[in-house]
Amino acid sequence: METDQPTEESELAPFVIEGARSSRSKCKTCRRKIDKDVLRLGILLEGPYGTGYLWHHLNCAAKRRFEDVEEAFAAEAWNAAKVVPKDIPPLAELGKLREEAEQKKKERKEIPWAEVSPSGRSKCVTCGEAIAEGSVRVNLGRLVEFGNQVRTNPVKVHPSCVARQLGEADCDTDGETLAADLRANSAGLEAVLLDGALAQIDAS
Repeated sequence: METDQPTEESELAPFVIEGARSSRSKCKTCRRKIDKDVLRLGILLEGPYGTGYLWHHLNCAAKRRFEDVEEAFAAEAWNAAKVVPKDIPPLAELGKLREEAEQKKKERKEIPWAEVSPSGRSKCVTCGEAIAEGSVRVNLGRLVEFGNQVRTNPVKVHPSCVARQLGEADCDTDGETLAADLRANSAGLEAVLLDGALAQIDAS
């Protein structure tokens, strides 16, 4: 449980919307600190170690837990705060945050995919060299520890370095289905460019 918990458990409401009373709590959605006075949503949890709130930035909750936000607004959860916060955004405004988050999720590429490098700023994770602007780069999956979780993040690789990256212990891309996956996931990349990248992968 986070700090800043009310002391009278019998009076805890299912939800509370308030300005954070300190900077000690962390958002359970984005894992970042909730700064003092920033609006947060508390969701009551009864667990083996007691009863208390799990805190989320209100905006983060709108993006990932909108049903909870709706319930909190229906219950006028700001009235459960010790100090009723000012400038609570309308539910419709928070709903737009959810819609934007869902749209970004739909547009998110499926790993692995190939694309044209829009600049020369990115570097190949395998060889460390820059990936030239206008050249094809391949995005492979790499396992990354995040707190007590393990996630798959995309890493950018030269086509000629793909075989070496596939051999890394933390690589989370299946080499056997790579060609088919790249063809399925690389929408927008010209077929001739993808064919050239696959030829480089096969030759490496």
